[in-house]
Amino acid sequence: MEHEEEKLEQHQAADGQSNQDFSMTVIPTDALACLSSSSQETILRLAAHAWDPPDLSAFPKSRLAAVLILLYEEFGELRVLLTTRSKALRTHAGQTALPGGRADESDIDVVQTALREAHEEVALPLSSPHIHTVATLEPFISLHRLVVTPIIALLTDPTLISTLRASQDEVSLIFSHPLEAILDPSILLKETLAAAGTEDWIYETELHSTTDSVVAALGDATYRMHRFRSTASPVKGLTADILMHVAEVAFGRPPVYERWAEGQPRGFATYFKLLGLPQSEN
Repeated sequence: MEHEEEKLEQHQAADGQSNQDFSMTVIPTDALACLSSSSQETILRLAAHAWDPPDLSAFPKSRLAAVLILLYEEFGELRVLLTTRSKALRTHAGQTALPGGRADESDIDVVQTALREAHEEVALPLSSPHIHTVATLEPFISLHRLVVTPIIALLTDPTLISTLRASQDEVSLIFSHPLEAILDPSILLKETLAAAGTEDWIYETELHSTTDSVVAALGDATYRMHRFRSTASPVKGLTADILMHVAEVAFGRPPVYERWAEGQPRGFATYFKLLGLPQSEN
C-alpha cells in the first residue's frame, strides 16, 4: 500500500499545480491507513481520475454551483452523506440532495463553495483535520441551468457524522447511503429502507426505478431518470446522475443496470451545446 499512497500524493500535488481553481489537498498517509484496503483503492481511483476541466470563464459566478460528495467508511464500506431538503423550500422540496449550492462572490473556488454550503446546511466544520479534499469531477447541468461541480472529500473520523445538525430552513433530514449500492442496488437489502408504498418509495420496483422521457430542451433527446430506494427519501434526478458517475469512477466498473437510454446525450460538453450555454472560444 506504501507505493499506492505515494502515487496518490504525487497525483494531488501535480493536480494542485496544474489547476489552481481546484485547491486539492494531500491526503496524509495515516488518513489512508485507517481505511480498509478496498476503500483505499476506491479513494485512489477517484484521486487519479483524469479529465479536461471546461473553461467556465464565460459564466457569471451566480451560474456556478458545487456539491460535496463526503465519503466515510463504516463497517468496511464507503458511505456518502445525503440530505432530504425541507418541504418549505421553493424548489426541489422534500427531495434528496447532496450538500451544496450556488457560488458566492466571496468564494475563492468551487471547493470553498461546496464546503461552505455543507457548513450552512449540516454544520460540517469549515476546517477539520479529518476532512480531506480528494478530487473534483466533471460538472453537470442542473434543471435551472446551473453548472454544478462535484467535489469529492474523505472524512476520516466517522464520529463527526453524529455531530452534524440540519439547517432548520433548508434540511429536514441528514442520512447516508452506501456508495457501491448506486452501482448494485441489491446491496441495499441489508439496509433498513423507507417503507414501500409511502411517499419515500411509491414505485413498483423494489430497489431501483427508471423512466425514459423525451426532453424538448435537449433537442427531443431521451433522458433516463434513475431513482434509488434509500433509508429516507429516494435518490433521484441530478443527485442520482452525479452519484452514478462518482460510483463508476470510484469502483472502476459500470452499474448492473442499463445506465443510459438509447440516444441519450452524454458528457458536460454535449449538454452545454444542446442547452445553448455560453462557452469560451479558447
